[in-house]
Amino acid sequence: MAAFQASLLDDAPAIEVGPLGTSVRRVGLARGAWVDVRPRWIVGADVLFERLRDRVPWRAEQRTMYDRVVDIPRLLAFYDERASLPDPALGAAKRVLDEHYAAELGEGFATAGLCLYRDGRDSVAWHGDRVGPGGFRDTMVAIAVLGAPRALLLRPRGGGGPAIRHDLGHGDLLVMGGSCQRTWDHAVPKTARPVGPRISVQFRPRGVR
Repeated sequence: MAAFQASLLDDAPAIEVGPLGTSVRRVGLARGAWVDVRPRWIVGADVLFERLRDRVPWRAEQRTMYDRVVDIPRLLAFYDERASLPDPALGAAKRVLDEHYAAELGEGFATAGLCLYRDGRDSVAWHGDRVGPGGFRDTMVAIAVLGAPRALLLRPRGGGGPAIRHDLGHGDLLVMGGSCQRTWDHAVPKTARPVGPRISVQFRPRGVR
């Protein structure tokens, strides 16, 4: 795993989940999709990164691709709605998200999926969370990013426009909403640049994956 370098802008000794409200910037996309962006949402995010890196029971998984089994290029952990989250700060983050989005979403966030990107070779390919409700109605996926910044790209499903880039890390929040899971794809591409490790925490409503 690449060495982790803390941000000079995040030297807080304690972890604090910030408010949302007017601090969130919404960007409309085509086809009824949108993203909300809240930079530096989690103060002390580098402390939280190190706690999750060291305490979460990360697992390596494989998948079948064409005629062979390949390693998924990142480590994973998943917490369903019955499970206790691995750190109290994630519970606080979920409560803030529920308070801000529940009326618009029509429900709360239920699950948390965690991904550990060890270096620039780890990635996630183009996809949308279209299994379950995300495949047929509007929903939301909220992503809190800890550790080294990496690019999250969005592009219209099936082409039709250039990719939109968001560099996220050190406590940033991005929420994909509206039709985003049905009509857009997103990815974290590999990079040859030297980059440190990164953890993304994806909060999703029940059944969205």
